[in-house]
Amino acid sequence: MKLMKEKTKDAFQALKEKLGLKNVMQAPKIMKVVVSSGVGSFSDKKKTDVVIDRLAKITGQRPIKRGAKKSIASFKSREGDIVGVQVTLRGEKMWSFLDRLFSVALPRTKDFRGISLSAVDEMGNYTLAVKEHTVFPETSDEDLKDVFGFSVSIVTNLTNKADALAFFKALDFPFKKTAEKKK
Repeated sequence: MKLMKEKTKDAFQALKEKLGLKNVMQAPKIMKVVVSSGVGSFSDKKKTDVVIDRLAKITGQRPIKRGAKKSIASFKSREGDIVGVQVTLRGEKMWSFLDRLFSVALPRTKDFRGISLSAVDEMGNYTLAVKEHTVFPETSDEDLKDVFGFSVSIVTNLTNKADALAFFKALDFPFKKTAEKKK
């Protein structure tokens, strides 16, 4: 099985003619991966610490706390209250996380049939949601009462959706088979 880092090097050769690339410096790249989780519903500081601890185990990097930008009375939040945590991965930690996400975690999800093609945005980035953090083997399954989900945003240097879809397909992202037949 090839690692994601090796697949990106091979993707240039596969996409050279399709995207009209002439130079290796024009090769599509994954720039960073942003993992974020909302903790606004957790009023308890211990639960926020649990989310931070488990995301640190999953990503290999300690997340930072993100505060609310403004007060919203109906949500009972004040400016500066902790509403989420976020990790930005680059380099070897990013490649390690992507390998574990696509080869271990996603196949362990319940009724996994592939990821959606429609999650690629117009700027060439891909965002997917992981409903339960327990699909990663790094987390202990003994405390199942504090299960949370998080989003993973894969940021590329591409500027449009069509090029990004071709790049992600060259990387063998596990897309849904039925969605490909419809298009």
